[in-house]
Amino acid sequence: MKSVDMISERAALDKKAPRRWRVIACIAIFLLAFAVRALTWHDTRLDVGKIQTSVVADYQRVAGLIHEGGVSSFFSQSSSLADLNNLGHPPGYSLLIASVYSLKASAAALQMVQIALDAFSAVLIFLIVAELFPVTAGLVTGLLAALSPQLAWNSVLLLPDAISVLPILLAIFLLARALRNPRIFTFVIAGALIGVSCWLRANAMLMTLFFAAAVILVIKERPGRAFAWRFALAVICGTVLIVLPLTIRNAIVFQRFVPLSLGAGQTFLEGIADYDKQGTLGIPGTDIGIMKQEAVIYRRPDYYGNLFNPDGVERERARLSRGWSVVRAHPFWFAGVMVRRASSMLRLERSRLVSTEPAITHSVNNLDGSSPSATISAQQIVSNGVAAPGAAAILNPGGTTLVLMGNANRYGRQFAAPEMTTKSGTDYLATVPLRISAGRMMVSIENSSGKVYASQFIEPLENTSPADQPARSIQFPFVARIDDHVRLVWSNEASTAPQPSIEIGPIKLYELGPARFLWTRYPRIIIHAIQTIFISAVILPLAFTGFLILICRRQTTALVILSIVPAYFLTVQSAMHTEYRYVLAVDYFMLAFAGVALHCLGSLVLKWTSRLSRRSGA
Repeated sequence: MKSVDMISERAALDKKAPRRWRVIACIAIFLLAFAVRALTWHDTRLDVGKIQTSVVADYQRVAGLIHEGGVSSFFSQSSSLADLNNLGHPPGYSLLIASVYSLKASAAALQMVQIALDAFSAVLIFLIVAELFPVTAGLVTGLLAALSPQLAWNSVLLLPDAISVLPILLAIFLLARALRNPRIFTFVIAGALIGVSCWLRANAMLMTLFFAAAVILVIKERPGRAFAWRFALAVICGTVLIVLPLTIRNAIVFQRFVPLSLGAGQTFLEGIADYDKQGTLGIPGTDIGIMKQEAVIYRRPDYYGNLFNPDGVERERARLSRGWSVVRAHPFWFAGVMVRRASSMLRLERSRLVSTEPAITHSVNNLDGSSPSATISAQQIVSNGVAAPGAAAILNPGGTTLVLMGNANRYGRQFAAPEMTTKSGTDYLATVPLRISAGRMMVSIENSSGKVYASQFIEPLENTSPADQPARSIQFPFVARIDDHVRLVWSNEASTAPQPSIEIGPIKLYELGPARFLWTRYPRIIIHAIQTIFISAVILPLAFTGFLILICRRQTTALVILSIVPAYFLTVQSAMHTEYRYVLAVDYFMLAFAGVALHCLGSLVLKWTSRLSRRSGA
């Protein structure tokens, strides 16, 4: 069977809108994507600091060392950067942090940079699809990427995963463009962009080989096939040119061969442990477990507490060797692991949607000396609160705290505190000190009609006795849109304890000031409604349909270009421990296939409608 080459695809492209409409589409997609991500940041800015705190701290620590010592310290054997513990991640993201913080030392400034870069990624996937199909298919894809809650959520995290996708998308775009007029320089740049992604995250380290193979596949039927190998080598050389300086730097500073960073062995082992639920392989599933085990195996107490220093390179090689020995001993089991892990990459992450209500704009960190607008003592909570059947609120001696005992139900409301009055158009913060001893509960603040303004899950720390559970104060920031009455509500949430127990103190409500951006409620409602469709049950069938359409239409070139990144992650990354944020790039191409399917389905509907109208007119 003869595949449809770029000639037939160009026939479809000739029907595309004029270039100015493409420019307008790019601007519209960027602005929409930026707005969705800005709203997501507004909703989550008080929470993102709690995500991957140790990893974020590590990036920021290295960024601080770079900022203090300057670029020259990066190549010095005597600087603070010459520590193997600094090789847990490639330095690209730390360099970006240092650059942004040199202008404005603010997490919000860094997040705005990431939001802008990620919004441009939505533009790039539009351009990629519009290069291969009619512009309407690209427009649908770009809009899907702009509105995706998964992409928006990851763009505001203080992690490099979202922005590491941008150079990969740009490389794909250059590849799609270069097929019309192949030039060595263009393929070198495409390879170099993969190298840039590697500086941010090491996951794409071998992706250049998949790019090279794709170049050979899509150029093989064109005149001058002998040049295909040269273009493929140009891609590889471009990647090497960007990665090699980092490899040389590591060799100079650490006297070891480390292409990008350390961590592959640790990730490999933890990925195996993820699927060894019974622990029969004896591999720990956490960083702490690996360090503790190595300290025992090698009789080196100094190994505990540090993943890479001392002897980080040797320990990493031993970890890789140990992982491969498991693979050789259980090849079919590990193949099944890779299949399950690959299938998980095709499922969309359950992410926070844009809230239908605006978030607060006032700071919650400067309450020292502030007087609460309302305070409900422990005595008032016991006297005026409402307990569910089987639940009880018991005042402690002294009367300053109380113990709330839930019933035996795994779910359901347990206790509601007395109401507090709020004013319309005002930012508020409710606080309550607590210490949970057993069970798992959800604490919510809701109004008299049951609308939930904010909620948090509370559960005990693992491997900690009830008496040693720490006390903490939880905060509930919210905007009162109307004059209202609110109260805190405790509910069982998949509690494993026979009777959940939580000790709480007085509830305080602070009036922070007038709320702003209330007008955003209207676009928020629309965006929130659209984002509800971004679930695997909707997007995955559409993407699979788009994939089948390209196969049936024999659009080989487009199929290969859109499959490079998914094929890489589904094969190479599936051998390692994987989180949703590691494989964000796959989401873009799932949306691309979904965009193609929606475009084709829309075209069919228009044709059927046109035929029906002609028949009715006749």
